[in-house]
Amino acid sequence: MAHRAWFPERLTGRLVELRRHVPENLAAFERWYSDPEVARLTRYQDGPMRREEVERFFHLRVVGPDSLALAVHVLETGRLIGTCAISQLDGDNGSAMYHITIGELDAWGHGYGTEATRLMLGHAFEGLGLHRISLSVFEFNQRAIRSYVSCGFTIEGRARESIWRDGRWWDELMMSILASEWSDRSTEPRTPAPRERARATVES
Repeated sequence: MAHRAWFPERLTGRLVELRRHVPENLAAFERWYSDPEVARLTRYQDGPMRREEVERFFHLRVVGPDSLALAVHVLETGRLIGTCAISQLDGDNGSAMYHITIGELDAWGHGYGTEATRLMLGHAFEGLGLHRISLSVFEFNQRAIRSYVSCGFTIEGRARESIWRDGRWWDELMMSILASEWSDRSTEPRTPAPRERARATVES
């Protein structure tokens, strides 16, 4: 897994282009993670991230050397709408964790997160040769779950009643996809589908 392949400059799809983050993107992160709705879907804590938390997260996990984090841009306009990452790489066992946040609320429901996830999975399995990609998502984030299922993820477990939200307990779901499953999906005949309406926002 060469350094050049681990950090591609960009990955391009039909709807979005994933690009390397630049320091100027910090302002967008501060706006996204101060939004209560984004925080609700991405954090165990009840409330938005503090400014210093966002800055620390950005420098360590977005532009730092230990994860593959890419900015999600709308292909047609170049607008920055979110971020996605592969982290916790286990090279011996070919596994890693996946994270995505679409931070611009008006960009939810247009299929951007779903395509970004597929681009990242293609890079993980076909470019990096990984064996397994996993993620976790709160049970109440049903649109994200539907998006992940459409990309080939399978629910493999749950941490029961692990988060208190909206006056009740919810499970945290663990999902994964294997290289063989991705290969099977990528070789299946595909028919044109209606524009995807899934939101893809998970904890970071």
